[in-house]
Amino acid sequence: MTDKIEIIDHDSWAYNLPKTRTAGKITIGDIPGVLPFTGVRNPLTTSSTSQKVALTYRTAANNFVPKVGAAESLAEAAVAHEALSSGKFYDVEFQPVRFQYEHSAGGVHWHTIDLRLTLRNGLACFVFVRNATSLSKPQTIAEITAIRQAAPRAEAHKFIVIDADGYNRARRDNLRRMHHFTCFEPDPQSDALVEAAAYDLKTLWRISDLFNVIDLPNGHIMKSCLRLIARGALKANLNAVIGAHSRLWRAAK
Repeated sequence: MTDKIEIIDHDSWAYNLPKTRTAGKITIGDIPGVLPFTGVRNPLTTSSTSQKVALTYRTAANNFVPKVGAAESLAEAAVAHEALSSGKFYDVEFQPVRFQYEHSAGGVHWHTIDLRLTLRNGLACFVFVRNATSLSKPQTIAEITAIRQAAPRAEAHKFIVIDADGYNRARRDNLRRMHHFTCFEPDPQSDALVEAAAYDLKTLWRISDLFNVIDLPNGHIMKSCLRLIARGALKANLNAVIGAHSRLWRAAK
């Protein structure tokens, strides 16, 4: 045989999948009757580490016209759902402000605020959402300190840090449903009936206990319970998915 045999070093083989270009930003087009996303940065990209969220919401700041919001993680969206369903806030803004800060490792970096929550009295709060593992690291603590110091004072009165690990899957699902029924399916008359029955029923233990004492469809009672839990009139364990057999109790007055 005259042909030479080529020996290939196994260590030089390409075992990994070939690198491909990212899909880039996901842009939401115009939706009739819905205000567009107005954040300074679009967080909607494909990711293997976090789940990006787009949602519609209503606030008094927008005359309760639906508007598109975009969050960089499920925890950020859950914080927004919680604020929106509580009825305490005049406005909720996603990715509202971007500014420079001096990084602890040196150099100037850019940071975009996750959320800005504005109470009805005008008090505005910047919200920084991160998981517990990251928040416990010295470099993250130093980074948050630098961001807090560089945050524009004219844009917010407070800067709060929220642990994303406090929002497990069940809590996130509960908050999402509470936000929807509170803001998109309000029913104050049913809520008043359910709240009165819950406080009058001496044997109240589960949500299903209300089904036989209120002249409303079970689905309406369930939605009212979620709305009442959202505003603090009734209490339930948010870390378990709330259903007909969930424990329900009255809020302390």
